[in-house]
Amino acid sequence: MQYQAPVSDMLATMRHVGGLDALQAEGLAPELEGGVGEAVLEEAAKFAADVIAPLNRVGDAYGAKLADGEVTTPPGWKEAYRAWADAGWNALPGPEAYGGQGLPTLLQSACIEMWNSAAFAFALGPLLTVGAIEAIHTHGSEHLKETYLAKLVSGEWMGTMNLTEPQAGSDLNALRSKAERQPDGTYRITGQKIFITYGEHDLTENIIHLVLARLPDAPAGTRGISLFLVPKYLVNEDGSLGAHNDLRCSGLEHKLGIHASPTCSMAFGDKGGAIGWLIGEENRGLACMFTMMNNARLNVALQGVAIAERAYQQALSFARERKQGTALDAPKGAPMSPILVHPDVRRMLMDMRAKTQAARAISYRVAAELDRAHREPDERGRKVAAERAAILTPVAKAYATDTGIEVASTGIQVHGGMGFVEETGAAQHLRDARIAAIYEGTNGIQAIDLVTRKLPLSGGAAVKALIGEMRDVVAEVERANTPGFGHSAARLGAAVDALERATQWMLATLGTSQADALAGATPYLKLFALAQGGTGLARKALATRSEADSAADLATARFFAECVATEAPALELAVTEGAGAVADAAAVFAA
Repeated sequence: MQYQAPVSDMLATMRHVGGLDALQAEGLAPELEGGVGEAVLEEAAKFAADVIAPLNRVGDAYGAKLADGEVTTPPGWKEAYRAWADAGWNALPGPEAYGGQGLPTLLQSACIEMWNSAAFAFALGPLLTVGAIEAIHTHGSEHLKETYLAKLVSGEWMGTMNLTEPQAGSDLNALRSKAERQPDGTYRITGQKIFITYGEHDLTENIIHLVLARLPDAPAGTRGISLFLVPKYLVNEDGSLGAHNDLRCSGLEHKLGIHASPTCSMAFGDKGGAIGWLIGEENRGLACMFTMMNNARLNVALQGVAIAERAYQQALSFARERKQGTALDAPKGAPMSPILVHPDVRRMLMDMRAKTQAARAISYRVAAELDRAHREPDERGRKVAAERAAILTPVAKAYATDTGIEVASTGIQVHGGMGFVEETGAAQHLRDARIAAIYEGTNGIQAIDLVTRKLPLSGGAAVKALIGEMRDVVAEVERANTPGFGHSAARLGAAVDALERATQWMLATLGTSQADALAGATPYLKLFALAQGGTGLARKALATRSEADSAADLATARFFAECVATEAPALELAVTEGAGAVADAAAVFAA
């Protein structure tokens, strides 16, 4: 079954949940007037289906290969990447001063979903380039911008993010890579990095590494980390490539999934030190890197949506074709029916569909708020949007990637035994999906970030405003009096009530017992996602009532409210009353 981007649902989510209609009405997205956004998505959908999607199985079977320090990507990879970059897709969100199109993050997000649905491992490399562009554009010197940005924006070169070391994963306090100042203003970088996505490959002639390292006199901990630009090949004054820098790929990881994405161990400074340039200020590298990471966390959320969408499409296609048993109302002697008619299979498919669309709704909302944070004309409007994006980013990253795993697993179940063998491709979706809940900050770290850093924004007023918006949607569902919503208003109202009580508890408990708050952080994040995602689907269903596919939107919103969001009250109890059980569990693990 070939992937086809759900363009109509993407557009509806962009318009009615992300708020694209409002952005355009307020003059904040003039580039998309006259159907430009729709045209871009239609073209992206064709490219994803025709060029990228056929690479997915090839890449999984062939993988990335390392020989003599050079990485070879699977057959067809280089040609597809070149065609993709030449078509301008890499430049879509890039700064116009350096050849980018400067289009909204919301539009870029829908395209990112398509690329990752088509071939997850292929789409990973360009995602890191987007983050590198943003970090250099925001924090880099004019020299670095002029030297590197145009070719990164065009896709002629690609970027990476080098954080992790063998002893320093989520805890960057333990980072050991070193940087030595040089008389000419450059730095010599030495150290080892691991798990570097696309750290070495044959898609572009140069790779621009952004590397975290410590100066000799740096303060201890994360306050002593600096960020450096370290190219694979040095760049001459005329822009041509010079000598190979003192860095190499020392190994490739053999992974559960994303086989075609080269996950590299990188060695810097075998011959005295790789030449690097400081980005931003000394000892302020983590702030610069977070520019990349915040971008990356939304993009990883979109990967979760993408793999869930691909798994759902494949499971639905299989359920329509596979025949077993007969429908409950079939006459005696009737031929076997497609398994789609069986209630439990239908339930599984609706569960996949509803969770995927809820994850999309949350992720697109983040993208739209990021656009507002840059495009609102007044400072207060930008601040409100930035705080909304800050709160929703960890929710999107964790919920969407968990959803990708869950939906891919359910997809295997729909296939039955055929899902457990590789030839159908259903298993690959689950193998590929698993990493997204781990990298760019594990989902547990996302929950900690939400609870400790994001809920207190503006003294808790920002999160309370979001909850107020959810309540407005519930009230609108009640007023609509549409039979197709069933019990949606009551179920979503209960979810929002649970979220509000849990939020009040969290804000109060953070000041008295951080351990109790952190014990409930993960269930709190899921509770938040159920309320946000459920009201997002309801908002879309309300807005599309007069459109041709309104029945599908209504059924999906109702299913989520009545069959998924009903978990909310139990999650509230886990948040507010579960800390003691977590604390007492320490005895279980005592030496």
